[in-house]
Amino acid sequence: MINKVKAFVIENDLIQKGDKVLVALSGGPDSVCLLNILYQLKVFFEIEIGAAHVNHMLRGEEALKDEEYARKLCEKLGVSFFSKSIDIDKISKENNISHELAGREERYKFFKLISKENGYNKIAVAHNSNDQAETILMNIMRGTGIEGLCGIRSKRDGEIIRPILCLSRDEIEEYCEINNLNPRIDKSNLENIYSRNKVRLDILPYMKKNFNKDVVETINRMANLLQIDNDFIEKECNNIYKKYCTINRNNIIISKEAFSVEKALLTRLIKKSFIEFSGKHTNFEMKHIFEVISLANNSTNKRINLPHGIIAENIYGDIYLKFKKVQGKEYNEIILNKNQLDNNYISYEDYSISFIILNNKNNIEFSNNVLIKYFDYDKIKERIVIRKRKNGDKMVPLGMKGTKKLKDIFMDLKIPIDRRDDIPILCFDDEIAWLVEHKVSEKFKITKETKNIIKIMFARKE
Repeated sequence: MINKVKAFVIENDLIQKGDKVLVALSGGPDSVCLLNILYQLKVFFEIEIGAAHVNHMLRGEEALKDEEYARKLCEKLGVSFFSKSIDIDKISKENNISHELAGREERYKFFKLISKENGYNKIAVAHNSNDQAETILMNIMRGTGIEGLCGIRSKRDGEIIRPILCLSRDEIEEYCEINNLNPRIDKSNLENIYSRNKVRLDILPYMKKNFNKDVVETINRMANLLQIDNDFIEKECNNIYKKYCTINRNNIIISKEAFSVEKALLTRLIKKSFIEFSGKHTNFEMKHIFEVISLANNSTNKRINLPHGIIAENIYGDIYLKFKKVQGKEYNEIILNKNQLDNNYISYEDYSISFIILNNKNNIEFSNNVLIKYFDYDKIKERIVIRKRKNGDKMVPLGMKGTKKLKDIFMDLKIPIDRRDDIPILCFDDEIAWLVEHKVSEKFKITKETKNIIKIMFARKE
C-alpha cells in the first residue's frame, strides 16, 4: 500500500522535494494511516511532516482521548504536533449551519493558520476512495452537474492534497491492523442518523451486494474520466471569464455579450463570477444561476438576491454582482476654508485628497487621470465642501450653459443606483464644481483671465 500511495502521489504531482506537509490528524483510521504512510515516505520525497488536530468538543471524554492519542502518536514518530479545541456546537448555532459544515470550516481555518505560522506549504487530508464514492452518490441525490460527478480532487488550490484517495477503506483498516496502529474509532460514524452515514452503511453495501461488488472502484474510475472532460470545459470557461467579466473594487460586471455563449459555458461563467466575488463555494445552486440568466433578459435596474448577502442587478443589460448596501449608512462631510487649501492633505472615505495652489498657467500638466483636476481658484469665495449627493443636486457640466440634475447625469453615464451614493462631490461654496471621476463644472473652468489655479488630486487608499 505504501508503494500504491507513492505511485499515486507521483502521478498526480502532489508532493515535491523539500515540501513541508501538515497532516490533518483526527486520530481515526484514515488520518492515522495517512500520517504513517507519509512518515514511511518522507526520506524518499525528502519532506518534513507535522500534524494538526482539532477537538470539536462534541464527544466529551472521547474527544479528549482522541487528542491524547494523536499527541502520543506524533511524539512516538518525532512529528511536530499542533492542537486546538473549538466549540463547534456554538459556532453551528451562531451561524445557523450544520455541525459538519461548521467543523469543516473551522478545521481548515486552523490548518491554514498553523501552516502560515510554521512554514508548511501543503496540507494533507485523509479522504479515501470510499469517501469519493459516497460524495458522488450524495451529489447525485442533490441533483448535480459534471462538477459534482467529478467528486473529490487529489489536490486543490495547490495547497490541499489527498495522498490516500487511491486507497479503499478496507485497505486502510488492513494497513492499520498490520502495523498495529490501533486508531481511535468515532462511534458516531457507525450510526445511520446522518445522510453520509446512510450512504456509507446502507446504500453502498446494498449496491455492492446486488449490483456490482466493485462499485466503489467503478465510481472512482468514472470520476477520473469526468475530471478530464471537466478540466477542458473549465479552461474554456476561464477564457470567456477574462473576455466578458470586469472586476472592480465593489463589484464584478458580467457583460451582456456573455449571455450569448453556449449555456454549458455560461452557467459556469456565472458560478465562477459568484465565487470570485464572494470567496464562497457553498449555497450557490443552479436555481441561482438560472435566476441570473433570466435577470439578463429583464429590464434595467431589476435585481435579485443571491446567497451570502450578494445581489445581482441588471444595469443596461450588463449584470453587476455586488454586496447589499448597508442601510442607514452616514457619510462624512468635510468643510475647508479657502485659506486652508494650499499644500493641504486630507482623508475622505476611501480617498486621500491633496490641494496645491498655482499662480502660473504654464505649471498645468493636463493628463487623462480622472482623479486630478484644475480649477479657477479665485472663483472660490469662502470654502470647499466635500460630501455625497443630496436630493435636488444639480450642476452646470463643462460645455453647457444651463444646469442639469445629478440624477440625469448619473443616468446618462449609466452609473448603477447603489454606486451613486459612493461618489464624492466637491463643491465650491454652495455650487458643485466636480462630480469626482465623472464631470466638472463649466463655472469653475480655467480661462485666459484666470490668475490663480487650484490643483485637486484624489487618490484611492490601498
